Order: sequence, then structure tokens, then C-alpha cells
Amino acid sequence: MSYSKNTYLLAQGKIEKRRKDAEEALEMRRADAYSKIPKLVEIQSRIAMLGAEAVSAISKGAEAPAFIANLAKESLAAQAERKQLLTQAGLPENYLEAQYTCSVCNDTGVTDNGICNCQREMLISTAKDEIEKYAPLRRSTFESYSLKYYPVQEDASGVSPQKRMGEIATFCKDYASDFSTESPSLFMHGATGLGKTHLSLAIANYAIERGYGVIYGSAPNMFGMLEREHFGRQYNNDRTYEQELLETDLLIIDDLGVEFSTQFTVSCVYNIINSRILSRKPTIISTNLTARELEEKYTQRITSRIIGNFISLKFIGKDIRQIRSY
Repeated sequence: MSYSKNTYLLAQGKIEKRRKDAEEALEMRRADAYSKIPKLVEIQSRIAMLGAEAVSAISKGAEAPAFIANLAKESLAAQAERKQLLTQAGLPENYLEAQYTCSVCNDTGVTDNGICNCQREMLISTAKDEIEKYAPLRRSTFESYSLKYYPVQEDASGVSPQKRMGEIATFCKDYASDFSTESPSLFMHGATGLGKTHLSLAIANYAIERGYGVIYGSAPNMFGMLEREHFGRQYNNDRTYEQELLETDLLIIDDLGVEFSTQFTVSCVYNIINSRILSRKPTIISTNLTARELEEKYTQRITSRIIGNFISLKFIGKDIRQIRSY
């Protein structure tokens, strides 16, 4: 898995909180049970003592198996007595056992075979939460993408928007299904409100669920963050935001061109795009600008890098958001 360090830390923190909560709840139940059934204190102490003796019995050599078997018998008898007392008091048999969310790893996140499935699920959820702060990731799926808002009739160029967008949606779904760190980069361009963000997020969903690191950001937020970092006003970490953008498995830059353009942002756009091309890391760029408008805003050098190294997906049709509002 290639999630960011921050995602790993957040996910591990959530797993640790689960364990802590389970153990704190156990302590409360234990205090409750001991107050109702004082004899349980003696039984719990006996079970713990027998367990410690079983561990030390390993050093007894040939006598160890028989001695340990006898200790196990005593322990089982004590456990049976404990269950009986709990049942008689109207409490569940497992009342004095920690109720972990994951019974496989007891909320540690790891097993003898490595990372636990609960940790994998937590990483996926946490990675999605990070993007969800800025975009409707979980609602932007291929299943929720509808072609009904695209005109069936051919436009002035003789192309049916619904047919074209159906082809693009199919391409994006295949791209997502086969995604790897060697996948090509995509350039989604076309007028506003045609589904570019939706499809790029749908791809992100697939990539995250398969363990790939994904960073999504609108161009204004992304380059604003880089500017604050560059001029020392934000981000204090062992890995800079710029490094994360350059190294993540999949980078999605949404709405390129709507950010306030400065010499610094133009330099950032070129550095990020060029560096990821050289390192063969996939990037998805979406923009409402035409190639001509991009060139006027960023220079021909940047535009040529995009056109020459990205698969071009031209979105056509009418603004879906306006149609939905009617």
C-alpha cells in the first residue's frame, strides 16, 4: 500500500482509539462485576496466576507438558466458575472480556501474517476522508454517473454528446479498473459542468480501494498551499506538500486555470507536470480552458507537455448542473 504517511498515522490512531475504548469499557464492566460479585476478584486473580505459572513451566524440561496440562485444567475450571457466577447475576458470560471491534487482531491492526484486514479497511476509509474534505468523493462513483443529462442529438460537429460521454465514461472505468503506477496521465477538458470532476473522483475511489496513494485538489487550493509552504506560512513536516504532490501514486489537479496566476504558480504548474512526466507517475488534470487559453495563461512550454504526454478526453454537452436545477 502506498498511502501517505499522514494517512497511515491517522488510520493507526483510529485503530488505537478503538483498542483504548474497548479496554476502558472493560475496566468499567470489571468494576461493576466486582462490586456485584466480590468472589470474582479471587477467581480472576487465580486465572492470572495460573497463566503466569504456565509460562514459567516451560523451563521444567520433560515435566513441563504434564504440569502445563494440569494448570490448563485448573484454569478451565476457574473460567467455568466465573461464567456460572456471571450468568447467575444476569450478566453475559463474556462480560469480563474486552469487546474489540476486530476479533482477529484485537484492534492492534496487525496479525502474525502482517497487516490486518481491519487496518486495510481503515486506511481506505481514512484516505477517502482526506479527499472528502475537499470534494464529494464517496458520491462520485461510476454507478452514480448518469448519461441522461447529455443530449442524444448530434451537435454542430456531428457528434452525439451522450454517445461521446458514454465512451469517455467507459474509458475512465476501464482506466480505473486497470490502474497502476504505470498508467498514462489524463487531460480532461471541456466546458464547465460536464462531469470532469465526477469521473476523476470515480477513478480516485478505485485507486484508493486498491491501496494506491491519491492526492486530489482544486488548482486554487493546491497552488495556494504550495505558495504558503514556499513562503514559510504553512506546513511543518518531514515531507513537504510539494514532495507529496510529486511522489503520490496518482495526482488529480481539478479546475486548472481558475487559480490566480502568478510567476510562482506558473512555475509550480510546470515543475509538477514535468517532474511527474519524467518519473512516469500518472496525473489527471481537468480544466474548463481550451488549449489556446491554457497556452495564454501558462506558456506554450507547459501546454505542449500536457498535450504531448497526456491522453486527451474532450467533454462535450450542456452544463449538467444547470439542467439538474430546472
